[in-house]
Amino acid sequence: MSSRTTLRTTGVAVRAMLVLTLVLGVGYTLAVTGIGQLLLPWQANGSPLADDHGSALIGQSATDADGEALPEYFQPRPSAAGDGYDGTSSSGSNLGPENADLVAAIEERRSVIAEREGVDVSQVPADAVTASGSGLDPHISPAYALLQVPRIAAARGLDEQGVRDLVESRIQGRDLGFLGEERVNVAELNLALDQQERG
Repeated sequence: MSSRTTLRTTGVAVRAMLVLTLVLGVGYTLAVTGIGQLLLPWQANGSPLADDHGSALIGQSATDADGEALPEYFQPRPSAAGDGYDGTSSSGSNLGPENADLVAAIEERRSVIAEREGVDVSQVPADAVTASGSGLDPHISPAYALLQVPRIAAARGLDEQGVRDLVESRIQGRDLGFLGEERVNVAELNLALDQQERG
């Protein structure tokens, strides 16, 4: 192959790389970003909560400095991600359903929650004692949210029915009407509770 042919081939390859970099690396990225900002700006920007309270996509702990549950807030499900809801350490515990450590942790959580909420252990929903696969899920079941209503109403000095109405107004249905289960976003619910009390 002559040096002239080699130079021509190299020139074509370099031009193709530059054009494809511009079209696919820059143009495509700008187009997708623009479409996202135009059609779904809230989701494209990370689903931020009001007043810079994090993202609606990531759960948040509602505990004091010692890790004790704050009585005036709805509690999320447990998290196995880092120290809890750590977005850089997303993961489940990877413990199987017959693992003795997991079974003991679930029983301990069930007892703690039953005592905190003033109910029998049989009334504690499964999602209250088990972490999600990602460890970041901000949702709990309506049953777990409603179980916490009396405690929160008492801690805040609010009407119990008013807190129950707030929970029921925040229940999200199944995706497309049949996928998944009904759920409540705890981060959004706690923020709404604070805003309602301030307002």
